[in-house]
Amino acid sequence: MSNKVPSTTEVFADPPFAQSLFNSPKWAWLWVIARIYVGYAWLTSGIGKLSNPAWTQTGEALKGFWERAVAIPDAPARPLIAFDWYRGFLQSMIDAGAYTWFSKIIYIGEILIGVALILGLFTGIAAFFGGFMNWNFMMAGSASTNPVLFTLSILLVLAWKTAGWWGLDRFLLPALGTPWQPGKAFGQKPPEKS
Repeated sequence: MSNKVPSTTEVFADPPFAQSLFNSPKWAWLWVIARIYVGYAWLTSGIGKLSNPAWTQTGEALKGFWERAVAIPDAPARPLIAFDWYRGFLQSMIDAGAYTWFSKIIYIGEILIGVALILGLFTGIAAFFGGFMNWNFMMAGSASTNPVLFTLSILLVLAWKTAGWWGLDRFLLPALGTPWQPGKAFGQKPPEKS
């Protein structure tokens, strides 16, 4: 039996199928379906809140959601929130009256995430923020479609290079690039042809 510790310079490759699924434009058809499904869910949710003053003006809808989430029922029932630190966070938001302005962030965020995903605009970033919202809803005890949307968002984040191939990212990513690899608009030279 060897006591040799693996070198930190060892690099393990992803399975070929995962490399293809998350990096090849030939899978763009799959990602456009997931992207539009998740985007439509966010867009319709946000638009549905636009005509409700409890979301757009007072924030009472969000306050009610948070109050139900932080409530601790009599035994043997279990509370909606499993983690005390998250319950404390939401209670502090209620106590500070943050629901009045935070409700606006939620419905505007839902609309922006929905539009970005449908158009394939900064798909990885939009999917990240959508997944973060799903995670928060699940932490507050709301299952609904959140687990499915969260899972699809994680997959879209992993496929960020090709998830927007049939969308605006196909043109924006080469032009703008990423923080670690600037695009043509920031002086990146096209690869030399041999």
